[in-house]
Amino acid sequence: MASKRIRLAQRRKSAGYSQEKLAERLGVERSTVVRWETAESVPQPWMRPKLAAALKVTADELQTLLDDVTVIQARPSERMSYVLEHPASVDLVAVAHLHERIRQLDERYDKAPSTALIGPAGQVHSQVTLLRESAANPRVRKALFEVEAESATFMGQLVWDVSQRRDHGAPIAYLDQAVTAARQARDPCAEAYATLRKSFVALYGEKDPRRGLSLAAQAAEVAMQASPSLAGLSLLHVAEGYAMTGNLTSCEDALRRAEAQFDRVSVDDVAAEYYTVNEFSRLSGSCYLFLDLPDRAEPILRATARALAAKKKSQAIALGNLTLSLIRQRKLDEAADTLHRTIDAVELTRGGGGLNLAFAAGRELREWRHEPWVQDVNDRLLALMAAI
Repeated sequence: MASKRIRLAQRRKSAGYSQEKLAERLGVERSTVVRWETAESVPQPWMRPKLAAALKVTADELQTLLDDVTVIQARPSERMSYVLEHPASVDLVAVAHLHERIRQLDERYDKAPSTALIGPAGQVHSQVTLLRESAANPRVRKALFEVEAESATFMGQLVWDVSQRRDHGAPIAYLDQAVTAARQARDPCAEAYATLRKSFVALYGEKDPRRGLSLAAQAAEVAMQASPSLAGLSLLHVAEGYAMTGNLTSCEDALRRAEAQFDRVSVDDVAAEYYTVNEFSRLSGSCYLFLDLPDRAEPILRATARALAAKKKSQAIALGNLTLSLIRQRKLDEAADTLHRTIDAVELTRGGGGLNLAFAAGRELREWRHEPWVQDVNDRLLALMAAI
């Protein structure tokens, strides 16, 4: 399969740049620009403002250009068909194909419902597991463990989403598989990320902040030497665990430690694109909401929701928390408007986190349930549930 970001290349040309000239302006290799335009990679977060300025577009417009990937060649792979029929023949080329399929599905996560992704992701995960069990070559087997860690983590994420975060057993089983595979591959980043996602299940699904805090701390410890970004992200969830238990001092200490990780991030950090200022702000706002400080949470969440326009699942969570902060301050007109925006975002992606927060906000409006505007909200929530 081959693909291109055709509109990104068109925008570069309309801005008057060849690939070489754009690379020269940005201080990167021409091959880096080529990889961006062939959808093999995306610009790192710190590079995006410079790229947007060069192309004379806004940050949101740049994200739209990056999201617009066109498949220019797609045909069944005879090699993969043969490998799946003869699993012992698996080689590194087949492993690379499977890794690319997982990456493509993962890139769609923020814009597509998890129900649309779980089928193809499950198929790839089954193929990875089959081939890993049959691989004889040690290098190939190690590479398959790396892909298995990634695919099992993604499956845990999707299964939990599809269950609307009600089924905790199946996601944990996938995430345990991911941890085991990551350890076999000696991949601390993959191990830390799978452990971190286990903390999400404990924090938001099982409502067990102490276990969630412990798992997030484990993830931070594993990630500390391998990925400051992943360590910072894990520490944010340590802070959230403390917030859920009402421990303001420990929460803010964890937030400070998480923020300090930004100074350690390098160009080689594989998780750099996931640990952003927006993610830090979103979790900080969530912490203050759990600490029953909605007035401190509101401005953080308001700014974060605006910044996450291109990531609808994350934006829905920020909007849901913003709605709760407004309700708890009895800013009801603003709360109603924000809750409608939350539902708009959830309707696009069916993200479990945003959906649960929308219903949590609906429950907190019971005091005003006879008001027409609350009845309108409830009608939308019922329609949303009926559509799931």
